[in-house]
Amino acid sequence: MFNRDTPYESRGGTTDRIKSSVSTSPSMAIISLCVISFFLEMVPGMGSLYISAFQFDPGSILTRPWTLVTYIFLHNGLWHLFFNMLVLYFFGTALERRVGNKQLLGIFFTAGILSAIGYTFLSRPVFNIYPGPMIGASGAIYGVFAALTVLEPNIRVYVYFIPMRLKHALLLFAAFDFLMVNSSDMIAHTAHLSGLFVGLYMGFRMKKIHEKYMKSRYSGRW
Repeated sequence: MFNRDTPYESRGGTTDRIKSSVSTSPSMAIISLCVISFFLEMVPGMGSLYISAFQFDPGSILTRPWTLVTYIFLHNGLWHLFFNMLVLYFFGTALERRVGNKQLLGIFFTAGILSAIGYTFLSRPVFNIYPGPMIGASGAIYGVFAALTVLEPNIRVYVYFIPMRLKHALLLFAAFDFLMVNSSDMIAHTAHLSGLFVGLYMGFRMKKIHEKYMKSRYSGRW
């Protein structure tokens, strides 16, 4: 879904910005699916079976490949769901307005899948962590966060009520995940970092394509 040859629409540029309404927003669609999935997790007698069927387990990556995607829509409690969806609402809708719906979905799911793969193959050999089952959209959202940061690094955001530029917020969260990677807080920090690097790559790739497109579009006009 990630189109390597499509330029993004820069805010403040000379091209028309791609617009997304709430009714056609992929970020809002993902949020809706995550909320529905969370209610299914809460159904007595079925919730645990539902989670077991769709959570990602590194030991079953070859026998249950669908879980590379389905784990994204599961969350461990209301606060886990709330904070992930809050970040996706702000950063996802901001990114889709700049790059379009298809590109947003490409970034989100590519980062989500590669977060699980990175969690599987980097945790044990690099950080000496045994990777257990994992759920949550955090890795995919980190990809969206990082890609938006590359394209619009100076957006002002609030982190725990402290104003800062988006690029500084990304550095702060990346440093936190790196420092906490060996902690016992039950958070898949290696998945977060994997999603972040995927988002950075895709963001820089899109920025390069856009700059090449703009150069070719306006060369020869003067």
